[in-house]
Formats: sequence, C-alpha cells, structure tokens
Amino acid sequence: MTIINDPSTTTQRPKRELSEQEQKWVDQFMDETTLFLGPDPEIMRSHHITDRTDFEDRCIDGGIDPLRVDRIRKRIAGALDEGFEMMEATGAAPGAKWGDLTTAIYTAEGDVAYLSCHGVIAFSAILHHPIRFINKYWKDEPTVGINPGDGFIHNDARYGNVHNTDQSMISPIMRDGKIIAWVAATIHEGENGACEPGGMPSGSQTPFDDGLRMSPFKIVERGELRRDLLTFLQHSVRDPKLQLADLKVKIGSVNRIIERVDRIIEEVGTEEFVGALRLTVEDVETEVRRRIRELPDGTVRFNQFMDSTLRENVLLKVSAKITIKGEKMTVDLRGSGSEILNRAINSPLCSVKSMMMQAILAFWWPDLPRSTSSMSPIEIISDEHTWTDAGYDAPMGQSLQASFRAFSALQNPWAKIQFSTPEKYSNVIAPWFNQINTFLWGGVTQHGDQVGNLCADLNGMGGGAKAFRDGEDAVSPLFCAMADTAEQEVMEEEVPFMQLVSKRIVRDNQGFGKFRGGMGYEMIVAAENTPMWGFMTVTSGAKFPSISGSFGGYGCNTYPLSRVKGVNVYDIMRKDPSKFDLSIEKVMNEQPFEGADYSTSHMGLQFDIAKDGELYMISQGTGGGYGDPLDREPEMVIADLELDRISPKVATEIYKVAWDPSNFVIDVAETQRLRDAERAARISRGRPYHEFVEEFVTEGPAEDLLYYGSWGDDTDELVATHFTNEGPQRIVAKVEDLPIILMPDPKDLEIAELKARVGELEDRHDDHQHRLR
Repeated sequence: MTIINDPSTTTQRPKRELSEQEQKWVDQFMDETTLFLGPDPEIMRSHHITDRTDFEDRCIDGGIDPLRVDRIRKRIAGALDEGFEMMEATGAAPGAKWGDLTTAIYTAEGDVAYLSCHGVIAFSAILHHPIRFINKYWKDEPTVGINPGDGFIHNDARYGNVHNTDQSMISPIMRDGKIIAWVAATIHEGENGACEPGGMPSGSQTPFDDGLRMSPFKIVERGELRRDLLTFLQHSVRDPKLQLADLKVKIGSVNRIIERVDRIIEEVGTEEFVGALRLTVEDVETEVRRRIRELPDGTVRFNQFMDSTLRENVLLKVSAKITIKGEKMTVDLRGSGSEILNRAINSPLCSVKSMMMQAILAFWWPDLPRSTSSMSPIEIISDEHTWTDAGYDAPMGQSLQASFRAFSALQNPWAKIQFSTPEKYSNVIAPWFNQINTFLWGGVTQHGDQVGNLCADLNGMGGGAKAFRDGEDAVSPLFCAMADTAEQEVMEEEVPFMQLVSKRIVRDNQGFGKFRGGMGYEMIVAAENTPMWGFMTVTSGAKFPSISGSFGGYGCNTYPLSRVKGVNVYDIMRKDPSKFDLSIEKVMNEQPFEGADYSTSHMGLQFDIAKDGELYMISQGTGGGYGDPLDREPEMVIADLELDRISPKVATEIYKVAWDPSNFVIDVAETQRLRDAERAARISRGRPYHEFVEEFVTEGPAEDLLYYGSWGDDTDELVATHFTNEGPQRIVAKVEDLPIILMPDPKDLEIAELKARVGELEDRHDDHQHRLR
C-alpha cells in the first residue's frame, strides 16, 4: 500500500488502487489528450535491429538463393549511388556540392539495410529513429497517415539526426497498401535559421537558439509538395532559395531510388526483395558477433578532453571503456562530463552513436555491407544528462563536439584492440583529426542575397598515420571518406570573400612519429564589397590537443584563431603587391600591417562582423603520428625538411637528425649519437610506476580549473563547477544529484571585472582628492 501526504491534513491515508475499468478510463483519457509528442525514449535509446515481422518470416522461410540476395544488394547499391550523385550534381548547399550527403534504404520497421557507397555514413545510420517514430505515431494517425508518394522531412537531432543542420527526406515504398521498405536522403544544408548563420551556432544557449527543429512531418503528400509548409520553412531560415532548391533535390533523389527499386521488385517479386533486405541486416549482425569473438577479451580505456565550451576555457571529459568478452562488446561512456544547459556543445546519445557507427563501418570493418546492424550487437552504457547523452532541454547547436569525440572513442582504441588479431579487416591506424576547422559565414552577398553557410574546408582533415606509412595530408573528414574540400573560385562567384591563402600546408603541423600524421593546411579569408558580412569558427583544441598519437606517436597541434582587425589588406596590397605574402606565422610574428589590431583566441568565435579586408586565419588539423619519432628513417625526416614541411628545430629536437644545411646530406654518425643520447636520457628520467603515480596523480583537479567529468577510475561521481551568486562552487556528485549546470556569460564577467576596476580607480581618485583637500 502506498502512503501519500495530504496537504489539507497532517494525517496520512492509504491511496486507493484504481479498478480495471477506472484504469482503462484514465488510459483512454491520456491517449486522447496528449499535449504533444516529444522524442520517444523507447525509440531513441535503442540502436538494435528489430525482430523479424511475420511477413519477413514468410518471405525468408520459402528459401532465398544467397547469390540472388547478393545481386539484389548490388542493384540497391547502384540505385543509392545514383541518387547520391544526382544530389551532389544538383544540390545548392556547399555540403551537397562537396559530398556531405547520403542515401539509404531501410526495412519496413526502419532497420538500415544498405547505405550509398559514398557520403556520410552517420547521416543514414541514425534515421531508423525518425522512421520508427513515423511508424509508431503517424501511420495510424487519421490526420496524417502514410501513402504512396508521401515524403517526411526532419532535422531535429533529438528525434534522430547528427545535428540540426542536416535535413532528411524519408519516403515509403508500398505494395498493396503496406509499407515494405523506406528510402531516405540527407544533405548537410547549413543554414537553418539558428541564432547565428550557417546552422551550427556555437553561441546557442537554449534549444530555441538552434534554429529549425523539425520532428518528422509530412511535407510531400501523394507526390505533391505542400506549399503551405514549404512557405513556413522558407520564412524560418536566412536563405529561402536554398531551402526550396535542396528540398526538391532530395525529393528527386528519393524518387529516382524508388524508381530503381520498383524495377528490382518487378524482376524478383516483393517477397524476395523484402527477404533480401532482412537477410542483409541479419547477416551483418551475425558476422559482427563472429568478429567480436575473434578479438582478445579485455578492457581498453580511452579518455579525451575538450578545452572549450566555444565560449570559455574549460576541461570537459569524454570517458570511454570498451570491454570485450566472448561475442559481447560493451562501450561504457559513464564518467563523461555533465551537460551544460546554456552551451551549444551537448549531444543527444543517438548522435553520439551515429559517429560510433561511422568508426565501425569506415575504420573497423569497411568490408561489411553498409548496414548499421553492425552496431546492433554492441551495448552502449551512458548516463543521461551528460554532455554525450544530453536531455531534451539542452541546446545542441554544436553537438558535433561530443559526437566527433565519440568517433575517436572507438577509432583510437581500435588500434590496440585489433593489433594482436591474426586477421585484420582494416589497417592499424593512428587517430584521425576530429575537429571542425573551417569558417562559417553569413550576411549579404555581392548579389544582394541573404545567406549563411560554411566553407567545405572542414573536409580537409589530416589522416592518421598507418603502421607502415605516413598519414595522408588533408585527405578527408572523419565522417566522409570521399568528400571534397571545394573550389574557392566557385565559392567566390557566390559569396563576397576570398581565401587569400587556401590549402597551403602549414610547416610543423604534423603528428610526429615513426610515421607522421597527415598534415593540415592554413586558411586566410577576408571579405570585400558587402554591406554586411561576418565569420564564425566552431572548434575546440586551442589549448589542449584534440587527438593523441598511437604507440609512441604524437598527437595533433593546438589551433588558435588569429585575426587582424582595423585594416583593409586589399587596399594595402593593391598599393603594394609585395604585401601579398601571407601566412599565419608571418603575419602574427612580423605584424606587417601598421595600425592593425592583432589578436589570437580560442576557436569558439561567435558571429563576428567582418569589415572589408580584415583577416581571419585558422589552420586545418593533422592526424596522429604512429610509433616513436626516434624510429623514423632519417631520409624521411630530411625529405620533409627539404620541402619545408618541418622546421630545423623539429628535425633536431623531435626526430634527432643531424645534417649538412648546405646540401641536406645526413650525418649518419651524429644522428645515431643524438638518438642514443635521447634514449639514454629517457631511461634516466624514468621512475618506477608507483613513484610516478605518487607524484603525478592528485585527489582532484586544480582549484582554478573549470573541470567537468569523473576524476580517476571512479566514474560514479562527476566533478562540476556550479556558478551561484557567491561565485563558482565545485561539486562532486552522481549525475542525477548534480544541480542544473549553467555558465555565466563571458561578457557579463568582463563587465563585472571592468566595473570593479573602475570602482577601484574611483576610490583611489577620491582618496587622492581627499588628501589634497
């Protein structure tokens, strides 16, 4: 019997249990008076494949020739690639033009059966959530329903998307009034009406700052685009032409894929087609379980730290523990930092999982059919209301900060996990760079259009070094192996800024090692001939490296934002073309523009108005190095030195190579001496592990450090800083016992500091005046 407190009396009374009929009345009332449909926790927490339906059972029980299943798969892959190429060729958004898109086919229940061979795996890997939502809530809803030719649009990450700047078109394939499959297409659209242009606001403080938040809804009805909803969407964003153009592009792609699938079904029949989809999903899951059994049992831990909320410097932890036992693999994210309820960096768990899927299908087992059932056997453990598993009320404009680190949480330890296995399905590889080092932009173009989007330079991430060769320079983003970095001349036709330096490799920007990480390039941009323009950057890692190396290799560099304000470099260079000699290193060290304001900061720049000719300068990141730099062949070091890819300082101090500066001939004996001396110095610096722990390990983070996450091996309790009227207070508690974590506005802190300084000066002045009197 449940005892409750009655507010009208001090006595307690037993709570009467409802009768069966009364409970039915209550349930009916609740069903009929639902206020609104939020994300369904049962749908959103699950990444596992569904059970077979009765119809799928009947399709498979009759027997299907595996060779015919393989043929159907290849036909589907061809259809998906055709849809992909249509979007890439006709899309309006930079993301569409340069490969940040994808297509996929799903079972009737929403399991991802096959993805296009190009594009972003994570985009499609996450759409089972909205499809299951549509099946559960709209299929039998009299005001909605699902019919042939319908199309559902969606972008809200909380309902299943990587982030809100991606928009999906989801359409059913139907036979005899029943859904037998789904087809979907997704494009990184960029502009979505958020508080800052470009769709990925680092300054969002509530979910309402994140721009369009479309739960799945029908925008195409029986083949007809609904103009009323389209008009609403166009009025909700800065670039209405883009919204219309790419909506039509996605519809066209989905329709073409459905046409191709219809032909397949005409040839093989509905039952064999449905059976092939289901067998693809099940075969991949079965194979993954077998491959997990081949891995050595054990646990690998990997911690990462983000150094910024994109508004202030903090240290925010991502904790990952991968445990393998038999055919079971568990990824435990407990111990990751708490969500921060007024910062954009939080991610829903589904987005985090989608980037884990990216690691599995692109870096673990790239030979598997591209079905997300490859993650179905893997258990994910996480605490809700951490920044890697944020709640409904958290802003998520920069959810990639958490989800990209989820990719690294699987990609980095994989080198250790698979190292000892005899059969490998991918190379042992050091960490890929994992940050969004690019410019977002917005304003009024030279054509008078209001726009907001991003440069495709984020696609130029440096690749991790392999166990047998250097990483590839600026090769591709972690999320899309075949994405492009764009043609600046094409961009200049559409937007009013130039990349004065574009894609030039930065010296020393490499993960040092026996094999070095792929290097990143620098970007220097400046706007001109626009009534209003601005830039943003949405990257962490200016103080604490974003990735590490492997097996003794170095991680990436740190990457600040550099700016030159208060000067028009175009005017200067037109008068003196010799000034057109730009690099971040040269500009910031030599400061060649008289009267300009030179500054560096972390890379979380909120939308900043750029006057004509002001410089914004950043660098793309490098992949991690593999192995001890002292094991690098001296000839490889000198080759980089000759090409000015590394400085003499790095060659001498990191790689310990000696050479004749006049002709780059290696001094073999001196090189050996330098390396032997460094190895001896390492041994002399070494101490027994317990002595190192006694000195290095502390009971908690430094008092003045804004630290969020578990400390040490205990992941049950999190450390967080809670700001009150009395100032910052450190809290150590379980995630469910933490208060709401909010950060003060950095501008408010700066104003308070300036006010205090003014008050101090006023008091000093008044005291001086009093003494004079």
